[in-house]
Amino acid sequence: MAHLLLINCPDEPGLVYKITGVLFGHQLNIIRNGEFVERHDNHFFMRTEFAGAVEPATLLAELEAVLPAAAHIRLTNNHRKDIVLMATKEHHCLSELLVRHAFGEMNARVLAVVSNYEVLGDLTRRFDIPFHYITHEGKSREAHEAEVLAVLTQYQPEFVVLAKYMRILSSDFVAHYSNRLINIHHSFLPAFVGASPYAQAYERGVKIIGATAHFVNEQLDQGPIISQSVIPIDHTQSAREMAQAGRDVEKIVLARSLKLVFDEQVFVHRNKTVIFD
Repeated sequence: MAHLLLINCPDEPGLVYKITGVLFGHQLNIIRNGEFVERHDNHFFMRTEFAGAVEPATLLAELEAVLPAAAHIRLTNNHRKDIVLMATKEHHCLSELLVRHAFGEMNARVLAVVSNYEVLGDLTRRFDIPFHYITHEGKSREAHEAEVLAVLTQYQPEFVVLAKYMRILSSDFVAHYSNRLINIHHSFLPAFVGASPYAQAYERGVKIIGATAHFVNEQLDQGPIISQSVIPIDHTQSAREMAQAGRDVEKIVLARSLKLVFDEQVFVHRNKTVIFD
């Protein structure tokens, strides 16, 4: 049976030797290994895939004994993640994820879709996925978010994915899903934050446009970046044409980012990510 060992801790000499020594002592076979040291703050990251029979509590105790006291150690079998998707009116990101899910191309189970409009309900139900329409109209942000959280609580998702969910979430909401709330932003952050990046790009006469998938934190569009991509454009394209081209980038960037996260390839450290791809 394959296992994943994920470690991050302050760096010191001999960490790889110590970790692999513990695994060897249990007669475990390392299939793939990656390590990285963030030199700025001297922090060590390691992702190890291994095979063999293991007693998790014993293995973790031995690793804790040889690693720095501040080490974060996680052992997982890289199971399929339970997720809920949230969207508003645009279909491109939601439909991309629903199709990938239907064909087994995501290491995840889509439990439900939540939206503040009914627009995407028929699309969602075609995939036999529960759809929850929770209007924001006539409600305070706090009241609306409380209703959304009540639905999410029913499903207990490991991750919540904002697949073009076009509402700013409060810090209180975000705190429920620290490093588990993933958003796709329609520009190459940190440029053009906010709701109208293509209009901003058009006004600036930019030559590339892009998309950014990131974890959500309390600051608008400032969370740790998971993945980005760009495509070339030119002066002949209107803001509307840029937006259409940008949608294709958005859905691919989001899908790629979710694959990285769901396959346990992403470490969040401060406001950055370390990715073993």
